[in-house]
Amino acid sequence: MSADQQEPGFLDGKLLVAMPGMGDSRFDHTVIFICAHSPEGAMGLVINKPAPDLKFKDLLDQLDIPGTGSARELRVHLGGPVEHGRGFVLHTPEYHVDQSTMDIDGLFGMTATLEVLRDIAGGEGPERSLLALGYAGWGPGQLESELQANGWLTCDADLDLVFNDDDDEKWQAALALLGVDPRMLSAEGGTA
Repeated sequence: MSADQQEPGFLDGKLLVAMPGMGDSRFDHTVIFICAHSPEGAMGLVINKPAPDLKFKDLLDQLDIPGTGSARELRVHLGGPVEHGRGFVLHTPEYHVDQSTMDIDGLFGMTATLEVLRDIAGGEGPERSLLALGYAGWGPGQLESELQANGWLTCDADLDLVFNDDDDEKWQAALALLGVDPRMLSAEGGTA
């Protein structure tokens, strides 16, 4: 479904920004890029939590993917608590692998095959990318409930923010896109 055909209220291609006190320490100060959101649930990738001891080269070695001298170093992120052994590459839309690449809002793509890792290792592949192991997932209505409970703010995804190398700054940068000062946020919420 293209962006102009997307049903209102779905968050494909948006960012979730964790509110203080959301109740789940795994998502403290987290920014999540939403890859897919529908009545069946949602799937996203945490974009600001690097894997502390895993390097791209080590991952390539484990997968028997040869690298070249022209391959750029790609930071590995912890994409979420679901399926840690599965990798996802969020990238700019100029890179596309037939049926394997999911177009997200025309501004991003996501590919979850070894082919994208081989292309990156060979000095090819997407112009900008982020590698995540695992993902964040929500069942039907679960994300909507968390939004109503003041667990997340939402904002448009910005290419520079998503692919920025400074993961420590992404949470505050996402809040800045909304014009929100993190010192003014409260863990308490309500409805009118």
